Amino acid sequence: MLASRRHGTLYIGITNSLQKRLEEHRNGKGSKFVKRYGVHRLVYTETYERADEAIAREKQLKRWKRDWKIELIERDNPEWRDLSDLLV
Repeated sequence: MLASRRHGTLYIGITNSLQKRLEEHRNGKGSKFVKRYGVHRLVYTETYERADEAIAREKQLKRWKRDWKIELIERDNPEWRDLSDLLV
């Protein structure tokens, strides 16, 4: 999950290469939504072995109320810090 800032615009997506996808977003090659709203801060991640599980979870999270998404982020990342520095 990406955010523009703390409690800012949120973006939910899936990828098989998070580091590559973040680089694309930050270079303006990601989605138009991300580019338009400046959503570049990685604030929450989940990992799945199977693509179908990741897709199902993405769809579930997109249906969630905004408050629920914020609670999910703040459970593990209360400061909304950019987690991209943790990627290997």
